[in-house]
Amino acid sequence: MLITTFGVARSNVIIGENGAGKSTLMKILAGVQQPSLGEIQLNGETVQFANTREAAALGIGMVHQELNLFEKPLGIPRIFFLAENFKHGISPIDETTQQLRTAELLTRLDQPISPKELVANLKVGQQQLVEIAKALAEDADILILDEPTSALSKTEVDILFRVIRELTRQGVSIIYISHRLEELMAIGDVITILRDGKFQAEAQVSDIDVPWIVREMLGSEPVSSFLQPGRQFGAPILEAEHLTCVNAAGNAVVDDVSFQVRAGEIVGIYGLMGAGRTELFECLLGTQRNYLGKLWLDSKPVPARLSTAERIRMGMSLVPEDRKRTGIFPISSVANNLTIASLWRRLQRGLAISRADETAVVASTIGNLSIKVSSPEVEIQALSGGNQQKVVIGRSLLTNPKLLLLDEPTRGIDVGAKADVFRMMVQLSEQGIAVVFSTSDLKEIMAVSDRILVMSVGKVTADIAREQAEESALVSASAQGF
Repeated sequence: MLITTFGVARSNVIIGENGAGKSTLMKILAGVQQPSLGEIQLNGETVQFANTREAAALGIGMVHQELNLFEKPLGIPRIFFLAENFKHGISPIDETTQQLRTAELLTRLDQPISPKELVANLKVGQQQLVEIAKALAEDADILILDEPTSALSKTEVDILFRVIRELTRQGVSIIYISHRLEELMAIGDVITILRDGKFQAEAQVSDIDVPWIVREMLGSEPVSSFLQPGRQFGAPILEAEHLTCVNAAGNAVVDDVSFQVRAGEIVGIYGLMGAGRTELFECLLGTQRNYLGKLWLDSKPVPARLSTAERIRMGMSLVPEDRKRTGIFPISSVANNLTIASLWRRLQRGLAISRADETAVVASTIGNLSIKVSSPEVEIQALSGGNQQKVVIGRSLLTNPKLLLLDEPTRGIDVGAKADVFRMMVQLSEQGIAVVFSTSDLKEIMAVSDRILVMSVGKVTADIAREQAEESALVSASAQGF
């Protein structure tokens, strides 16, 4: 049972570990799911929502953790048209009005995106801002934001927070879910902590601090660093020389990048959205082969013509940034999502596949990564975002990589799951695996990197050992060229 109240014209922030029930509670409030027991009271009256349209009609809007935008063939304005239909009923499309309304909303979020742009052409962070703009178009009295900043840069987060403060001043109630503790402290008025689907604690944000939140969630203090001093590294596993990657418009999204990663070393790549981190990973793994420069993996050359499958066989593996679009097979089981890459590799080699061995490997991976799932045969789309991410990471590990690339691996993961991922990265590095991960979170980059590369506008603007790194210097390097 969960009993809580969300106040009018204030920012109500909610936090809890993956599987605590945050997203489920929000889906019930927004009419996506119906409760088995209990009731919802709105302005003192008991209400029931059979669907999202009924919730929207009573002034409840929601930005989901997983993006809900139509990618093809709809342009951005038609997304707002469809959103308005849910609240006001079907009406003819007024293209001119839609264009103007779209431009107004995107300007409010400081986004220089053409209203005619297809959503499929946008980066994940831009799509997330369009999702937020769509919610603003509904003029909700209660706006639920489920992990709204998971793909946003710090500048974009600041813009969103400005809009949230404007909305609360106008009398809108905000319900805000995030795993980023500093964000909750910055934007929240009241914080509610959930654990295992139940109310755990509630407090005025002005009366608490981050360690209090962590203690209530986990019963322990946050860890500032996961690395022990005196770590030793082996020979270079990855070497890149003058890597330059050009996009379809002819712009260099990775610009003359050179670096190496040694066996047992964790290299963190820090930068803002658009810095070129994802594009660098795409070049390394071969999903983007329109690049110049040279690559070596474990002293063996990696020609640009090599496919992604061939690079995986050489010992590369990538945990992608966008879990929903490129990381999971939604209607397939957890077991299939875990083993598909490693089983395909065995089939190509003509090796026999034992069902018993597969079952044992799946069970071991679920246990080692603390994946919360009732059965390996459950569809992965039924899991929380954090547990889905753990499955994606587990699949990469089952390919036995020499080089593990993780693009924003903690996006949408709570503080406890982040610690699990970081410990796993350290354990893998201690086994001799070279680990490279990207993040826009300064505390993450400082907590688990042996060496830090900073990217800005496709270039490496700093290469610093963690012991010598200062947050102010990293931020300055990340802003060069913007």
